[in-house]
Amino acid sequence: MPKKPWPVLVGEYTGMAFLLPVCILVGYIAGLLLDREFDTHFLYIVGLLIGIAAGLTQLIRQLMRDTKDE
Repeated sequence: MPKKPWPVLVGEYTGMAFLLPVCILVGYIAGLLLDREFDTHFLYIVGLLIGIAAGLTQLIRQLMRDTKDE
């Protein structure tokens, strides 16, 4: 597999920089909306944790894909 040009790598890593905060924000907002719907006060924490886990999972997958040797 040929090495990717540097502009492509910059684009991919810039996208990864936004990936984690966006996942966390989406999880938090989803939990907040569920809290309002079900009149609870803890689901935002669950949504936040799920967002963190999803963001880290995607981040690790991308890094593993970029660093594997063929």
